[in-house]
Amino acid sequence: MDREVTAGGGNGGLLVVGDVVTDVVARHRGPLAAGTDTAAAIRTLPGGAGANVACWAAHAGCADVRLLGRVGADAGAWHERELVAAGVRPRLVVDPETPTGTVICLVDTGAAAERTFLTDSGASLRLEPGDWSDSLLDGMARLHLSGYLLFSEPSRTLAELALGDARARGVPVSLDPASAGFLVELGVDRFLALAEGLDVLLPSRDEACLLTGLSDPADAAAKLSRLVPLVVAKAGADGALVARSGTVGARIPAVPSTPRDTTGAGDAFTGAFLAALVSGAEPEDAARHGCMAGAEAVRQVGGRPSLSGSGDGHTSMGRW
Repeated sequence: MDREVTAGGGNGGLLVVGDVVTDVVARHRGPLAAGTDTAAAIRTLPGGAGANVACWAAHAGCADVRLLGRVGADAGAWHERELVAAGVRPRLVVDPETPTGTVICLVDTGAAAERTFLTDSGASLRLEPGDWSDSLLDGMARLHLSGYLLFSEPSRTLAELALGDARARGVPVSLDPASAGFLVELGVDRFLALAEGLDVLLPSRDEACLLTGLSDPADAAAKLSRLVPLVVAKAGADGALVARSGTVGARIPAVPSTPRDTTGAGDAFTGAFLAALVSGAEPEDAARHGCMAGAEAVRQVGGRPSLSGSGDGHTSMGRW
């Protein structure tokens, strides 16, 4: 590859393009009881991989984080308020026909706090080329694309357009593949063709293995880094792998944490990692910041950083 991996140098902001959804988090203990009731603690929270990444980047100290997403009229105002309160400057396109996406997160409150998602993408995957303008990149040091954009034709076309405009401006582009299940539907070869223009790829361990056909995450990350200059494979309790030019150069240990809910842990890693790159950190140090954010994320319920103590006054609408 002839592209260099560079840090952000502390100038400019981060533009995230991705999904904004409503999370219904149901925390239960043990197996679901088929055909009858299972007791659960249920909360409705703002979510979406793209929106979560933006919020965690702002939480990690990135001063200018912007988000382009699409919502329905049913919950758009609420999502905008929540994003502004989290320090993000949102540009939310209101879909006239389709409601905001909803994800039901089933979280087993056992030791691993593992979660299962039931996903209705709704308006989030109806972003389309007309929602994009290359002026959105003005002042941005980095562009991050949520992998969920690739799983519908309109939003995939927008992602390709945004990637091309960023490349033309010399703005580095990162992408999180988002979902091993959806990757299977899209097709590995199709995803890898789209990934060729990226500067940074942030797969989970399972996604890295799926994309390469290899069973060892380190081998998978190394292979992917022959296609994308910098690959950071997130491995949960095993930390993260940083690979460049076909070699894993660093294994970053996880930060010990007792999990309550693993929803959004990968988004937390990505947001903090990108915030550190924007501030000028090297990828290995940025991955350490990512691991710290991931540990913080699993200690709380939901996919966003806690706003406790922030009060109810964050109701102004951010515009840019």
